[in-house]
Amino acid sequence: MASVNKVFLVGNLTRDPELRYIPSGAAVTDLGVACNRTYSTRDGERREEVTFIDVTVWERQAETCCQYLKKGSLVHIEGSLRMDTWDDKTTGEKRSKIKVHAERVQFLDRRDASASPDDESGPPKAREAPPRRASSPGGPQSAGNGPAPARGGSPAPGSPAPRRPAPESEPTEGDEEDIPF
Repeated sequence: MASVNKVFLVGNLTRDPELRYIPSGAAVTDLGVACNRTYSTRDGERREEVTFIDVTVWERQAETCCQYLKKGSLVHIEGSLRMDTWDDKTTGEKRSKIKVHAERVQFLDRRDASASPDDESGPPKAREAPPRRASSPGGPQSAGNGPAPARGGSPAPGSPAPRRPAPESEPTEGDEEDIPF
């Protein structure tokens, strides 16, 4: 049977990231992430549990994390579990710890309200997806609606622009299917 080692975390940083370089020249940073879980006991009492997780980020992604993240930043991390082992300098004993090796770090915080809308100094922030439109029984490319937009929301090059819905004053056939929910 095949094994799977994949981790997805959403949490807040517990400290500011600090960039360092290993002898080979690769950039690395360790992030401390706190993931909260709220649950109810059998008695109906609500409790919150916090799990602290160490995450290692490498190369350009590590540099970007150090540039734009700070303590308290909300992040989504995709990665895998790794066993980190070392010799304790004080006792000489072997020590080990499971850490997350990040493959992708997504910044979930929105831009500060004080930042101007034209400020492009920071990385693009995660955004909510636009609301989905109800699809017709014919699928996403029903007749008369034109081709499905290319990834990124604009029509594919060389294809006609999608037909815009008629104003409410001029009802057309099939308008019920175009109502966004």
